[in-house]
Amino acid sequence: MESIRDLVADKPVVVFSKSSCCMSHSIQTLISGFGAKMTVYELDQLSNGKEIEKALIQMGCKPSVPAVFIGEQLIGGANQVMTLQVKNQLAALLRRAGAIWV
Repeated sequence: MESIRDLVADKPVVVFSKSSCCMSHSIQTLISGFGAKMTVYELDQLSNGKEIEKALIQMGCKPSVPAVFIGEQLIGGANQVMTLQVKNQLAALLRRAGAIWV
């Protein structure tokens, strides 16, 4: 199985999600609103999704989705991403990761 590290390597933004999770959808909408290109892995649609979900939980993601990586670093879930947005820090983080240019 590909490790989480392999899945996020060389990608500015990665979101691990489930297609039925409204918080995952909200976080994806927020990040794409900046014009950021992101890679989304829908765990409920991947054959190894359960293994990836277990690995995310072992990394401290509770709940397991959404799990957001920016610049190959685990940011966390919806609460952490929304906190960055409220503190006006999300855009700068996306810029540093090369996800947005403005």
